[in-house]
Amino acid sequence: MFMAVGDIYKLQLESITSSADALARIDGKPVFIEGGAPFETIHCRITEEHKTWNRAELLEIIEPSPARIEPKCAFYGKCGGCNLQHIDYQTQLDIKKKILKDSFLRIGGFDPPQIEVIPSTPWEYRNRMQFHCLRQKAKADEIGFGLKEKTGVNIITITECPVAVRGINKFLKGKNITLPPDKDRFTVFSKDDLLMSEGDIQRAKITLLDKEIIVESGVFFQSNCTMLEKLILELQKITDTHNKIDKALPMADLYCGVGTFAMFLAEKFPYVILAEENKTAVSIAHENLKGIKHEIFALRDTDWQKNLLNKKEKGSFSFAVLDPPRSGLNFKLALSLAQNDIPVLAYVSCDPISLARDSKVLINGGYNLEKLTLFDFYPQTTHIESLAVFKR
Repeated sequence: MFMAVGDIYKLQLESITSSADALARIDGKPVFIEGGAPFETIHCRITEEHKTWNRAELLEIIEPSPARIEPKCAFYGKCGGCNLQHIDYQTQLDIKKKILKDSFLRIGGFDPPQIEVIPSTPWEYRNRMQFHCLRQKAKADEIGFGLKEKTGVNIITITECPVAVRGINKFLKGKNITLPPDKDRFTVFSKDDLLMSEGDIQRAKITLLDKEIIVESGVFFQSNCTMLEKLILELQKITDTHNKIDKALPMADLYCGVGTFAMFLAEKFPYVILAEENKTAVSIAHENLKGIKHEIFALRDTDWQKNLLNKKEKGSFSFAVLDPPRSGLNFKLALSLAQNDIPVLAYVSCDPISLARDSKVLINGGYNLEKLTLFDFYPQTTHIESLAVFKR
């Protein structure tokens, strides 16, 4: 069937994609519609025509999805943050589980093991947020910062965010802070009674589980501390119970950040080797690991193969935690890890595509994907964090 921009169709929506668009088909050709929910019937208008897919705008919901709910935020659909607030939380988890599995089938070329899902508190979970400065305020009473619109162009000021923790919402309601003079955007972090922001209080200690850890507002740290604690407990469980991990050998913490995972796992091992590119994070990690025998390689990940893995004899690590950025492992590092004979790898991922790609390299190198767990760090969004455990 020939389709043209402006044509109107009645469609049945199938599923939700990783970009939060609803997927429908016209004679087999995919059509992506923003704002849809699974299994609802709609009228839509074609807005983009492409060779293998089309985009359409939602005009009318004829039969709403059982999963459709009223969004909690007045800025939903305008703000560039949340994209699943119109779908109930259990369905959000089902959507993410399917996206994660489909990534392995499509990119990795294999069916992963059954995915365990660890849910979060759906609201008031976010400890860390980035705001954009409004250098020239439109009104005298307007706050001097805001969030980017979904278009990525304009900045909207808000006085409340339902996914942010109470400390950040107090900050949004008018707490006077000093904006960083040399940055267009800045990070705010809040936990318990602490509020930090770039340009104001920038470094402090927070409590995770039973330990105090130093964090800095301008250095990456996980945005959902409650879920981070659940992830740490799972990693501790792996080191306690996995029969392939030899506690007489050291562990490695790659992309270690401020040393969070090593802090909680190092006591099981004689010492820990860490690697991290960000020099400020390395400095903080040294402080966090005070009293723990450790060595940190402050190098880009492209240099770890030569300076870290190849310098160690095969079998010198019994366990490694990997927590790379969204881009995942660089190819040479993935190959080197696949050849290094570390018995157990725990790969913390913030992107299903790069995880599936890297998993294929590790499996081709002799690993089995033993367990895959989805940790829902970011409810109301399609952002997926997961833990993949590989056994040699």
